[in-house]
Amino acid sequence: MDSVQADSVQADSVQPDSVQPDSVQADPVQADPVQAPTAASPLDAPLVEAYLRRLGVEFPAWPTADVLRELHLRHLRAVPFENLSVHLGEEIVLEERRLVEKVATTGRGGFCYELNGAFGALLTALGFDVTPLAGRVYGAEGRLGIPYDHLALLVRTVDAGEWLADVGFGAHSHHPLRFEHRGKQDDPGGVFRIVEAGADAAGVKGGAGRPARGSGGVPGASDLDVVRDDRRVYRLEVRPRVLGDFVAGAWWHSTSPESHFTRSPVCSRVTEDGGRLTLSGRRLKVTDPQGESVERELAGDEEVLGVYRERFGIALERVPVARGGETA
Repeated sequence: MDSVQADSVQADSVQPDSVQPDSVQADPVQADPVQAPTAASPLDAPLVEAYLRRLGVEFPAWPTADVLRELHLRHLRAVPFENLSVHLGEEIVLEERRLVEKVATTGRGGFCYELNGAFGALLTALGFDVTPLAGRVYGAEGRLGIPYDHLALLVRTVDAGEWLADVGFGAHSHHPLRFEHRGKQDDPGGVFRIVEAGADAAGVKGGAGRPARGSGGVPGASDLDVVRDDRRVYRLEVRPRVLGDFVAGAWWHSTSPESHFTRSPVCSRVTEDGGRLTLSGRRLKVTDPQGESVERELAGDEEVLGVYRERFGIALERVPVARGGETA
């Protein structure tokens, strides 16, 4: 799970970029006249419709690669990567319906377990084949994070195979990545590769494998590294997981003083022009699509709450206070 390599603003030099998810500028996903979740989904139709409404799309006709690509980008624009629950004392519950309700009905975002958990539930309701995967993020000196450090999604489409979808890593790819492709993949967020991982610090080369499609077999695939601009970002286990597997990781990230998520509130999203907007504590930063950024410190609580409301679509009654007592 990333700490959102904070892209942060000198707002007076950048035009405000108000969050109105229903007005995201993109070609609409083709609607299906029958708007009903698949039988495998725990979500009912009104909740799926509310989620799609937040993304500004209608129920898609087919679970295709183009639909996945558009939903992925719209999610990054409309639903912020944020850890505000950690600093507001809110319970984080890794249950699909609870996660989807947080995104679809309360206007909130979340960190990786929440965002990819909710997005995976939505994709399943739309007919995609979704498998949660566990990741460990590379930190200082190339050290890997804790087990279940990150949650990402392996998504199968009806027309173009398997994709790595990740709407919960902060500054990352804007579009899904081809899961089986080992060459470079150009994206507005950088140049990405998915490569076979080497041995870890203990000299162990991971890879319990994943079931072959349509069988119970295990082909023995190795773990994979996701690389952005020639820097290894996180390691993926290829073994299928379920949402409940990540409870311990979510607890650690929301309570441990060693976790970067307990140190300061952060809220970040992709902007409509392909840049990024980030509020870290009281510091607001706007980064344009070319990577140039400006930032400034917000003056008081009313301005902070106004930025959450107007730039991220999040209505809060009070400013989040960092764990440990410091004012955010």
